[in-house]
Amino acid sequence: MSIYSFGQSDCITAIPVCGNSNLSYTPSGHGLIAEELGGCMATDERFTVWYTFSVGTSGTLAFTITPNNLSDDYDFAVYGPNIPCSQVGTSTGQPMRCNYSGTPGLTGLSLTVPGPGNNNQWSPFINAIAGESYILVVDNYSMSTNGFTLSWQGTAALTSPFTPSMQPNPFISPGPNQNGEVIICNNPQLFDFSTLSAGILNGNTNFSINYYNNSNDALTGNNPITTPINVNTTTNYIYAISYTDPTNPNNPANTCKEFAIIKFKDGSIPLTPATLTACNNNNAGTAIYDLTTANVYTGTQTMTSVKYYPTMTDVNAGTNQINNPQAYLSSQGTVYVKYVNTFQCERTTSITLQFYPSTPVMDATLEECFLTIDPTKAEFDLTTAHVTTLSSAIKNYYLTMQDAIHDINPIANPFVYQSTTTTVYVRVYSGDGCWNIAKINLKVKPPVYSSVLTDKTICIEDRTTLDAGPGFTSYKWSTGATTQSISNVQVGEYWVELGKNGCITRQTVKVNASNQPVVTALDVNFTTITVTVSGGKAPYQYSLDGITWQTSNVLNNVPRGQAIIYVKDIYDCDPVATEITVPNLVNVITPNDDNVNDYIDYSALQYKKDLTFTIYNRYGNKVYEGNKKNLYRWDGRSGGKKVSTGTYWYTITWNEPATNAPIKYSGWVMVKNRE
Repeated sequence: MSIYSFGQSDCITAIPVCGNSNLSYTPSGHGLIAEELGGCMATDERFTVWYTFSVGTSGTLAFTITPNNLSDDYDFAVYGPNIPCSQVGTSTGQPMRCNYSGTPGLTGLSLTVPGPGNNNQWSPFINAIAGESYILVVDNYSMSTNGFTLSWQGTAALTSPFTPSMQPNPFISPGPNQNGEVIICNNPQLFDFSTLSAGILNGNTNFSINYYNNSNDALTGNNPITTPINVNTTTNYIYAISYTDPTNPNNPANTCKEFAIIKFKDGSIPLTPATLTACNNNNAGTAIYDLTTANVYTGTQTMTSVKYYPTMTDVNAGTNQINNPQAYLSSQGTVYVKYVNTFQCERTTSITLQFYPSTPVMDATLEECFLTIDPTKAEFDLTTAHVTTLSSAIKNYYLTMQDAIHDINPIANPFVYQSTTTTVYVRVYSGDGCWNIAKINLKVKPPVYSSVLTDKTICIEDRTTLDAGPGFTSYKWSTGATTQSISNVQVGEYWVELGKNGCITRQTVKVNASNQPVVTALDVNFTTITVTVSGGKAPYQYSLDGITWQTSNVLNNVPRGQAIIYVKDIYDCDPVATEITVPNLVNVITPNDDNVNDYIDYSALQYKKDLTFTIYNRYGNKVYEGNKKNLYRWDGRSGGKKVSTGTYWYTITWNEPATNAPIKYSGWVMVKNRE
């Protein structure tokens, strides 16, 4: 421990030097008395300091004075042994060693310079004897304020209570590194110096400590610090360790003091409140904050802990610590962070949590015309939906709200998206990386058909008019016409493109030829013909001359021979004509070989298709069938035998060659057989 001296500039108030501790001083003038120094120091004091010391152990004694600035010229003088201050500088008190050489730099008593010698840069050492006392004056001839240090050499030991016999334990400088640097957590800070005393004294008894604001107070013992004061890191505080001999109050050792400096080192944690801004995505009312990124600490100290709390009450109580500060889900508000450094200093500050401005979104609607290949769908360019006012927003599109929230399954090609009428979702990112979700309502404009334009059926030879009806913005027919209707249209297939709501609907219409009625059967009963018709569209009309028409299918009084039957349906098209032969009816035969009415002969009809001629008895049993072999003649025999006289029924059927219409002719015949 060094003795730091700061000014006793008269011999009478010389600083006692206890032990061989180093000295340090910056003289700035002489004391109250401009004393005569004598010897080589004949001139008056300039910038001086006075010391007194006693020898406790005999031996060689030397010292080195080192200017803080080696260009300074320091001089010295040693008086003694055992002379009072009143003799210093007189004829009986001349210096026994001195230097006034005018040489700047190091000076002092040397263990290697032979004696005697004075007024040289180096003077020879002193053979000091225990019990002797000496006076030393050091003068800064350069009168600078740079100061000096003095270190002792040699085997002699100066009187001091700070010896192992009186001080069994080393004094311990305060501070975590035992170097006199004490950590304060605030600058300035109210500090109680007395809390350091026990640690410094380290169990040594009969020693005491006083603390001072400056070196002058420490040297004079004036104004000790007795109560807590506000300390700072720019002031050097002094403490003095004193010895009190419990058995001898006049012990010279009682005047010895060891001085040391206490410096306060700023251990405060520089914190400033900070603000974190995060995304309130989809207006959820919460955001995820990384509290560790808050720029609250600007220092370089090592921290033993950094903890985050939702309230200041929790900080003080150490409760409800936020355990996931890197991903803290919260609404807007304030949280708190507490720092503790290696000096166990603590500091807390606030972190304000706020949201970025909400990403502006709005729902939108897109309407597109139906696809021709699938009228339930349309093709949409989702990127054209006006869902935000941000000009540079990034947008991703999704089928469902959940996909949009979780950012999964995006629509691969939003520029060409085919869809039915539905809703899709868009995730809109702002420049802050925040996002919000908007809906896009997709509406397929369905085809709009004419309700009045329907297929028509006309006679093949007729013409008609096709009318799409009013209410459309444009018309375009397959004929090239652009009018609402087209006329003089014959049988065929046509289309018209109808404009409505910005879309074009192609509607096909057919003009069909009516199906002609078909005579499917003619039943001739003597001069009455019953006509059976299929096809076409009922009701039908019938005629024998194509002029006079009737609605009944029974034609009476049809003359014998060839006849034409005319039929037409509701469309009143050109009638269908069917030729029929009404055979000459024979009602009595007398097969007696007299060549008069011996047989029924229908050979004249053999050109008809599928001609059949059948005779039945009154019981419905077939007794004869005419064919090509018998030339469709019957002579009243069955199986080569004459039938009994009586009435027989017969039918003649055929298909008209031109129309394939089946013809049935029915009649009866009286057979009179005479043996």
